[in-house]
Amino acid sequence: MALTVLDAGVVIALGDRADVHHQAAQRAVRSAQAAGISFFLPASAFAEVLVAPIRKHGAIEGRHRVQRVLDLVSIGVVLLDSDIAVLAASLRAQHGRRLRLPDALVVATAAHIQASVLTTDARWPKLAAVAVTIVGKRRSPTPRAAG
Repeated sequence: MALTVLDAGVVIALGDRADVHHQAAQRAVRSAQAAGISFFLPASAFAEVLVAPIRKHGAIEGRHRVQRVLDLVSIGVVLLDSDIAVLAASLRAQHGRRLRLPDALVVATAAHIQASVLTTDARWPKLAAVAVTIVGKRRSPTPRAAG
């Protein structure tokens, strides 16, 4: 059975119809489900997904809303362990600023369970560790303030 690890952006998009990536995330997930792919979310990405709903609705209701999305799509949560942490640190050390630690944790989780990755973040570097598919619209770079 094929496995796919979802980045936080994909799960956020699935649960928010106003998100710019909502339709693309839905299409990608439906297509993968039809192909028999199982989905997983790293515990670190689960925490990222929870932030806005908890801020808006409180801890209990925010978690409940996110859990509905996970249950609807059948997304399992992968706990962070020392093997994943070491692999994430190695990836971060290898790619430097091009791969942030939260993203390295997603990639390390995928490598650990021998899965591919589905993300909405087009800025990820090319990675040899896992196959990465980017869904959604590319966002224009945010202009940097002069300083």
